[in-house]
Amino acid sequence: MWAGAGPETEDADGVPVLCVAVAAFDGYVADALLDAGADPLRPLPDGSTPLLRAVISGHAGLTAALLRHAADRLTEEDRAELLACARRWCGTGAEAGLRLATGATGPAVRRRVADDFGITAYDLITLGGMSVYDGHCAVLTRLEAVFGLHRPFDVLLARALARADGEHADWTEAVAVLAERSGAEVWDRVLVLRSASDPLRRLLAADLVRELLALDAEPAERRAADVLPPWASEETDPAVLRGLTYIDDPAAEELGPAHRAHPDPRVRMVVPSLLHRTRYAYTHPEAWDVLAALARDPDARVRAAVCECLYEFEGREPACADILAGFLGEDDQLVRVKAVSGLALADDPRCVEGARLIGPVDRAEWDSWLLDAAARYVERRHRRAGCPLDPTSA
Repeated sequence: MWAGAGPETEDADGVPVLCVAVAAFDGYVADALLDAGADPLRPLPDGSTPLLRAVISGHAGLTAALLRHAADRLTEEDRAELLACARRWCGTGAEAGLRLATGATGPAVRRRVADDFGITAYDLITLGGMSVYDGHCAVLTRLEAVFGLHRPFDVLLARALARADGEHADWTEAVAVLAERSGAEVWDRVLVLRSASDPLRRLLAADLVRELLALDAEPAERRAADVLPPWASEETDPAVLRGLTYIDDPAAEELGPAHRAHPDPRVRMVVPSLLHRTRYAYTHPEAWDVLAALARDPDARVRAAVCECLYEFEGREPACADILAGFLGEDDQLVRVKAVSGLALADDPRCVEGARLIGPVDRAEWDSWLLDAAARYVERRHRRAGCPLDPTSA
């Protein structure tokens, strides 16, 4: 389109570029084409439309993007066709659906992929020259929600639990649709799920609270303040605890100090992000003690999580620079790079020696802004002193 082509341009085979984007699972390109006027309901020679092909693709985010530009033009027949297609693929499963669609009998190729639109994951399955994502239950969940079909809570819960994967689209889409309902019924079910013996159900409840807070902040915060502290104090499963620590709510801030010494490093890894409440200051009175303790954690992943939280911190707290300086000898080169960048941001001269400890890097593969942080510090120092810059001083 930058060269002047229209959004309904066809490729060499006569396929609209929107369909090409759908086939490539490229949400960004599809969004740009839709915003420019590409028609998601354009009739295609095989009797389908780009929207129907998105449903078949199993990509819930892509389907939702096309739906936003088509929902008000869909006839009852169109809606029935889309729902029937999603139900068919959801019922058979992606691999079996591919076998039916292609007639292929050989082994399928499967690999994990991330969604263009967020942190949702899928399996990409290829068989007989055709590829789909395995998110058809997520697609069905979104179609039903957009079409006003209120599915019972237990139906959506079953779809999520059947996947048993908190990052997969089938799970995240079910959680998102349930959170969109809000209200007393959803919170009542959260209370039931948080007490379940099955940790998967408790994890779903934690994810649901996070979504409720994102969509219905003030009322949800009041409910969360009652629910989270006792839940966190009783929770024993590391994955569920991690889910609780990702909830951005004032009531959740106490989870950080409470779990600074948790035996599972996966839980300790998320403690630093709980404490980072504003751009310039940590508000919890124990924040710096907690961060300093975690910076000495025996697990390198925990130490890296502390560095990740602090290297862009703009508050001028001496404890921050001291913690970052402690990372200059880490084995992980990226941690060393970020520690140097954070020290330079804090105008701490230790960034100069730290830069020498980074070691050789391939500048074509690294963020030059990070790599040049110490050089910028030296330049600022010389400028303030009114001295010419020695190009070898950094």
